[in-house]
Amino acid sequence: MAWYEKYLSIYGKPFQEVPQQVVSEARERLAALQSSEPLVSVVVIAYNEAHRLPACLWSLSELQTKYPIEILGVNNNSKDETEVVYQAFGLPYYNETKQSPGFARQCGLEHARGKYHFFIDADTFYPPKYVDLMMGKLSKPDVSCVGTFWSFYPDEKHSAFGLFMFELIRDTFLWVQHFKRPELNIRGMTFAFRADYAKQVKIRTDIRRGEDGSLALELKRFGKIAFLYNRKARPVTGYGTLNESSLLESLWNRVKIQGKGITRIFHKTDHYEDSEENLVKK
Repeated sequence: MAWYEKYLSIYGKPFQEVPQQVVSEARERLAALQSSEPLVSVVVIAYNEAHRLPACLWSLSELQTKYPIEILGVNNNSKDETEVVYQAFGLPYYNETKQSPGFARQCGLEHARGKYHFFIDADTFYPPKYVDLMMGKLSKPDVSCVGTFWSFYPDEKHSAFGLFMFELIRDTFLWVQHFKRPELNIRGMTFAFRADYAKQVKIRTDIRRGEDGSLALELKRFGKIAFLYNRKARPVTGYGTLNESSLLESLWNRVKIQGKGITRIFHKTDHYEDSEENLVKK
């Protein structure tokens, strides 16, 4: 059985259908993980994630780490029961009423106390050794931030073999891309960094998406962007980033997108050119 299979038993279900035993046991484990002097901050952001957040918190409650950590939540102006879920699991959380992942992540950064900061997305499951394996790279003196690959869980529309082939092709492209443009490989759900560096550059809140890659690009001035290829550090997520009806269609659309200006992955850059459509209208 896959390590994440039990989390799928409640993933996507109304919070009222989550067994109380799951909630109470995860609440106890989360409380036991919390340190009064954390070295690592694990920060979950959520916007209308009441159906997926319980499974994420269940996975985080089973983290196995040698580091003193804190686990925090940010409720980003949700209209559903996201805040109720945070309360039921006993997780310290903050309400951020300004809408966007950038504002939510900035809120988490401002309230976190750890030297090292982990971005966590509420629709994703994290393996038990995730923090320690990522810290193996992040704690090195010449590293400012670290990323890793991620997987999707198989379902009736996405076979295990199809996902394996899709991820093999995607990961190969990302591996090639990381030599010159590592910031383009960063995804918020699999990103950790030095908090003191991030506080010097801030997280962008003026763009609709890409605040994670933009932060990684800024952090390059402090140290390199490292990557972890250990499958035991690979989170598993849902299909929010795959909107197409099939994996083949998803792959083809990504080939077309990446094919435009493909030479960019062979040249370093120190800034992004913002598209008008990605800017937050004031």
